[in-house]
Amino acid sequence: MKLAIGCDHGGYELKQEILAHLTERGIEYTDLGCDDASSCDYPVYARKVTEQIQNGSADLGILICGTGIGMSMAANKESGIRAALCHDVFSAKATREHNDANVLCMGARVVGPGLALMIIDTFLDTPFSNDERHIRRISLFS
Repeated sequence: MKLAIGCDHGGYELKQEILAHLTERGIEYTDLGCDDASSCDYPVYARKVTEQIQNGSADLGILICGTGIGMSMAANKESGIRAALCHDVFSAKATREHNDANVLCMGARVVGPGLALMIIDTFLDTPFSNDERHIRRISLFS
């Protein structure tokens, strides 16, 4: 699995914890910024991550901003992207199983690092169910 990860200034500190966790798990990732806590525009980083999924350089993405809302809105504007804003483990599991979500969005001001890592592990470790009803529903997105 290849992963693309990005954040804005609001998600920078949490992203550092996530990168360490991904490294511990041996998960290959590309860090697409931002590179410090200076104010920046979240849509820029959402686009960088979604481009990696669209061109096949990454299988899944993670986006972090203050609330996760802006990142999820920006990511879902892009073709082929199914970004899910998750602040609990149940939602992370359900969105992979039912929606085949390919981008996880989180708010660093909403979840702490411990919960964020559990959400990420659940998202990355849960496969899509491939149930016909879910495939049919996803096909209605476009």
